[in-house]
Amino acid sequence: MNKKNILSLTTPSFLVDLDALENNINRYQNLADENSVELFPMLKTHKSSEITKMQIEAGAKGVLVGTLDEAEAVVKKSGVNKVMLAYPVIGDSNLDRIIALNEQCELFVAFDNEIPAMELSKKLNNTKVNYQIIINSGLNRFGVSPEEGVDLYNALKKYPNLIFKGISTHTGQVYGFSKDYIEEITQKEIDVMSMAKKLLIENDAQVEFVATGTTPTFEGAIKSDEITVSRPGNYVFFDAIQVALGAAKEEDCALTVLATVVSHPSEDLFILDCGSKCLGLDQGAHGNSLTKGFGMIKDHPELTVIGLSEEVAKVKKEGPTALKIGDKVQIIPNHSCSAANMTNYLIGHRNGTVEKIIEVDIRGNSRKISID
Repeated sequence: MNKKNILSLTTPSFLVDLDALENNINRYQNLADENSVELFPMLKTHKSSEITKMQIEAGAKGVLVGTLDEAEAVVKKSGVNKVMLAYPVIGDSNLDRIIALNEQCELFVAFDNEIPAMELSKKLNNTKVNYQIIINSGLNRFGVSPEEGVDLYNALKKYPNLIFKGISTHTGQVYGFSKDYIEEITQKEIDVMSMAKKLLIENDAQVEFVATGTTPTFEGAIKSDEITVSRPGNYVFFDAIQVALGAAKEEDCALTVLATVVSHPSEDLFILDCGSKCLGLDQGAHGNSLTKGFGMIKDHPELTVIGLSEEVAKVKKEGPTALKIGDKVQIIPNHSCSAANMTNYLIGHRNGTVEKIIEVDIRGNSRKISID
């Protein structure tokens, strides 16, 4: 049976270059191994149990999740036995889910204040749950300062069913700067976490892990002896933002959206049959303006995606092009995490030949509630 070429697919289609995907997974895993750092990939990028299995088989020790839906689905579908939560969780129904998850895997909840810890402790009875303290290393979203980390650790000592294991941070502010600042932000990441660990140890804490993780700061941070866990996510696919930051090259970008030129209304304007419901409207997280337009059209530097409606894209010609109505192009999204969340499946290919379908099976509200 002859396999399909991607150019025979209907559009828009979400494609994954399997060679690039596998190379990305293996390269980051090898770098982590070489630096004796445990990899806990963030799953929000791909939300796929199959890609999770690839990461675990390559050597990842566990996963980081952004939602309880992701945690429940990945434990059930991928057999993962170590799960870190990125954010604090509160609310009776959510805490009940935490307790159930804790029975299925080695779970690490996250705190940056006492209230969620107190509420979880009330529900635990004699059950114990591991926790991490979130440290703020400059993003100014979640987290406490190293000094406040000691205060929080001491406050949580009164809850014997909560077991302190380590500290974590996310330097997402890196996405608001140019690549010239990555080294500086990485060093701050290391310095803040080193200080937090030092202060906690001075207060008799047993700090079993120090976890950081963004894709742009990954290679620099893991060289520090203080960092023991890294939790990047975007590296599996990369995207136009990572290319702009120098963290990836165009050929490293595994995820693309296949689209067709459906109109050529003027000399310098083309219309594609993919829009914001495929590419998203992200032009740079946390204020970054390094990207140009709403995605990179592969092999067409003369073209810029200048606007998106929900289902179509406006593309401006800024140099000579052979593009015509009916041609198909691949677009690298600015933010692959957002784009991958727009579809139920990805079409895996090698050198343009379709090889398999990858389900995006841990996205959305995967846990249906009972209304009885």
